[in-house]
Amino acid sequence: MCGIIGILGNHEASPQLVEALRRLEYRGYDSAGVATIDASGRLDRRRAVGKLVNLSDRLVHEPLPGHTGIGHTRWATHGAATEANAHPHRSGPVAVVHNGIIENFRELRAELQGMGIQPQSQTDTETVALWTAHYLQQGMSPQQAARATLARLDGAFALAFLFEGEGDLIIAARKGSPLAIGHGTNEMFLGSDAVALAPFTDRITYLEDGDHAVLTRAGVQIFDVAGEPVQRATNRIDVGSTAIDKGGYRHFMAKEIAEQPAVIGDVLNHYVKDDRIILPEGLDFNDVDRISLVGCGTAHLAGHVAKYWFEQLAGLPCDIDVASEFRYREPPLSDRSWFVAISQSGETADTLAALHYARAHVARTVGLVNVGTSAIARDSDVALPTLAGIEVSVASSKAFTCQLAVLAVLALKAAHDRGRIDDRALAAHLRDLRSIPALMSQALALSDDCRDHADWLAGARDVLYLGRGALYPVALEGALKLKELSYIHAEGYASGELKHGPIALIDGDVPVVVLAPHDALFDKTISNMQEVMARHGRVLLISDAGGIAAAGEGVTASLTLPSGGGVFQPMLYAVPMQYLAYHAAVAKGTDVDQPRNLAKSVTVE
Repeated sequence: MCGIIGILGNHEASPQLVEALRRLEYRGYDSAGVATIDASGRLDRRRAVGKLVNLSDRLVHEPLPGHTGIGHTRWATHGAATEANAHPHRSGPVAVVHNGIIENFRELRAELQGMGIQPQSQTDTETVALWTAHYLQQGMSPQQAARATLARLDGAFALAFLFEGEGDLIIAARKGSPLAIGHGTNEMFLGSDAVALAPFTDRITYLEDGDHAVLTRAGVQIFDVAGEPVQRATNRIDVGSTAIDKGGYRHFMAKEIAEQPAVIGDVLNHYVKDDRIILPEGLDFNDVDRISLVGCGTAHLAGHVAKYWFEQLAGLPCDIDVASEFRYREPPLSDRSWFVAISQSGETADTLAALHYARAHVARTVGLVNVGTSAIARDSDVALPTLAGIEVSVASSKAFTCQLAVLAVLALKAAHDRGRIDDRALAAHLRDLRSIPALMSQALALSDDCRDHADWLAGARDVLYLGRGALYPVALEGALKLKELSYIHAEGYASGELKHGPIALIDGDVPVVVLAPHDALFDKTISNMQEVMARHGRVLLISDAGGIAAAGEGVTASLTLPSGGGVFQPMLYAVPMQYLAYHAAVAKGTDVDQPRNLAKSVTVE
């Protein structure tokens, strides 16, 4: 959510700042801005609402010289998407960019107003700039003013400060929201993540919670929450892994859907050798009495699918929670239970807070993340990479199925450790799991059929998705994808729940997408489908060839998936869910990769 970039460089900063912000577009934003200090020490800024091209256009007509600067893409929290609310915020000699939420900004603003200092925006961030400027007027140095301001702030934040007359200084601070320092040669950089910094350097230092840093071209000094100097590890990143390219596809999402067979293959090659599961030391499920799977959005739904696997394969009781509810309901956790945090970015604020709550109560915490250097990876007892590679589209596709692949491996490990399956059964399940990439490659051929069917979904106001068993959360994911990408209201339901309320919505204008593999639950799901058709509902049936043949006539349309995959079929059925949403969005002309109001990395509660 939002993006920060800072440069202490040897070249004009403005074009570099904009290019770095372009690499952060995937995080989601609705306005952008930059501020620089020119050779004379003058601080100035430019801001624009909407896409980065609007900021670029403004910089063409109103250039912003200087080798030092900060930039920001804003996702609105406090105040609408207007130029006045866009970052950087400035008060006199200081400019500030900020990710997160200052929870006590109203109190801070009221105190400023009591001193006759009036804010010019509706944002929480402006109070940071105003207080820093106030402390500078009291005779404090930039470092002292920034530290005094930081001491006043409650909430979560990543902050960067720029000061007039200080062309060799950026001050940064992190509490909750991620922030990374990039090391160059007589240059220093600052960014929300490694993606923004990759064009400049492959040497990255991640600030820890409570740290603040003083950057000059000569290097960086880092101070911990107590104000004491500390050393933080510098890591080398694989710059190639941060490459952002559509690879000939019209949208990043189309590329990322198509990448799923390859990246799932990477997951299986990483975690499975022959018929053995390879996991870090200490992941033994013998003494585990319960597992909690926690995530947000699509990550939560990946956990929802895995709940069926853990309980059916391993006989292990499994709780699935939305991260934003988990810690506030204060769930009872035992010292024999495990907590699994699922997050693409590894920085999701609600999931990170749930992890911190759970650490004091459970035997082990596990982080399932796509970013190995993220806060959730660092703060978990064990971090398991999902190996999806960078996912640019805000709506998740390959990250979801890679999460499922790792969770499937974990569930099989639990089943084997607990004696629920023997070596032969484990080998059979692993064969099913290994078949998924090839089956998914076949499923990708359905893109054109999904495009044809998406035309009538795109014209609907409401769409229902139905599934049973582990296909129920896939129905939820299908509805979520359609909402995210096309802005069509959609709901997913367990098929058996249809007659307990949702059937009242059925008429000839409501498409119903039915997920029904030809398995033990097939007949039950088809009975529910018949109830829909008896009320003139239009059905899109998704099944294998056997299911399509057995379902009878009367469906409006059907999609035929390959059979196979055993209990891991939900991964396969994710593909048409993604393509239907994608093609419906294309048909409606919405922004596929950056849907309105959404952010890729949600670093505020």
